[in-house]
Amino acid sequence: MEEDAPGRRRITLVALVVVAVTAAAALVAGLLTGPSAPTATTRALTDDEAERLAAVRVGTYRDVRAGVRVAVGTGAGRTDLVGWVDWSRPLAYLDVGGPGAGQDRGLVQATPSAVVQRPDPAAIVTPARPPLVPPGDRWRLRNPPPGRGLAGALTVLFALAADRAAPAAPLRAGGGRWLGRETLGGDPVDVLQAALWPPPASAAPATTTTPVTTTSAAPAPAGDADPRWWVDRDARLRRWAGRLADGTPVTVDLDRVDRPTPWPVDALGGRPGLPRAATDEELARLGRLATRLRAGTGSAAVTVTAPLGSAANLRGGGWLSWSAGVAYLSVAELDTLGRRTLRRRDRAGFARADVPVGPHTAAAGPSATPPLPLPAGAGWRLTGQPVDELDALLDAALRAVGPPPDATAVHLRSDRRAGHPVDVFEVRRQGQRLRYWLDRAGFLHRLELRTTGGLWAQLELTPGPLPAGIVPAHRKPPPPTRPG
Repeated sequence: MEEDAPGRRRITLVALVVVAVTAAAALVAGLLTGPSAPTATTRALTDDEAERLAAVRVGTYRDVRAGVRVAVGTGAGRTDLVGWVDWSRPLAYLDVGGPGAGQDRGLVQATPSAVVQRPDPAAIVTPARPPLVPPGDRWRLRNPPPGRGLAGALTVLFALAADRAAPAAPLRAGGGRWLGRETLGGDPVDVLQAALWPPPASAAPATTTTPVTTTSAAPAPAGDADPRWWVDRDARLRRWAGRLADGTPVTVDLDRVDRPTPWPVDALGGRPGLPRAATDEELARLGRLATRLRAGTGSAAVTVTAPLGSAANLRGGGWLSWSAGVAYLSVAELDTLGRRTLRRRDRAGFARADVPVGPHTAAAGPSATPPLPLPAGAGWRLTGQPVDELDALLDAALRAVGPPPDATAVHLRSDRRAGHPVDVFEVRRQGQRLRYWLDRAGFLHRLELRTTGGLWAQLELTPGPLPAGIVPAHRKPPPPTRPG
């Protein structure tokens, strides 16, 4: 009997090796084929499951915000997005990384209609939570290709919430199915499958109020291509998995513990405040704005940050004089710094000219000041009306008068600018939304204009003398108005 022991040990060892190899082969096969197809236990939704799934997007909307982890793609092409979504604004604030992130790597903030990014090609592959207070520099407007990659993931994130429930009847009639039960974060969840909104390939951008699929007499049966929803007993979404328009797999995990209020960057409106109606004293300060700006030197150096359209990132610098009624800027697009446009606004209207960039201007960067005196042979193009929203911002800055008595002025928040405490007011006038950053003495430190793309263009003002050569000698400015 003892002589047979080595033989039995060899037989046992061989059996264990066979079992291990078989298990490893099964594991590799599972990784290559992805999630397994529904088994025989897959079934139609019960009434309770259909009701919970129909209400899941409303539950997300009522939760207001959540931490998110998103994986787009797999393997070496995977892009990871980590951060927060606030569906009440709505706003997404994410750190983008992963081996396949490419030019998307860095910080991103987005609304359903606009994406701004702070690129960081040298960032580590694995993203972390973004800083709660976002950096104030290097943000630029982007227009990523719709329906795939970063844009497709953002569409999914905003579509996970809605202010109305989906109809439950189609889900009960075969439009959804139960795939199984799992545990996420220590809580039991049901894995359900159904399509509750138009796929990300649809032309219309997703918003929190996008109508969900309507009830039909013959709902399409749930299939393997439909998204999967991990839903807990309280109808709260814990995970979502599906595919983008180009077939790329995407998975979203929601964290309702880590859910601070995201702080929008300036281009998206800036730090949230507690808006209220302006007081009588504040309205009087706004009403004295024109007189205050024309007092003293009556002029200021200006810098411009203007995200316009879907992908224009204009930066510029120059001067503005309320007493002379003139503004003169040099403006460049961040992606084409080899070309500059001179812009001038005076009492005769608007003018612009394209000029080459010399070594000194190129070294000064996007906020370089324009040449003095005004170049006479630059081919100035004249117009009596604003050509774009940057012209409209300059025009509003030169006019810079307080709101009329019937205008609505809202105090958005208190802030600081150039070391001074300021109040930020929003005023709607003649179809425009303007924000005035006024210090307690009534000086305007910043003027912002809401653009048609839902962004904010900014004009920063630093009081100082107007350089010689901006106002032609034969057109001397009128004497400054003294404060009344």
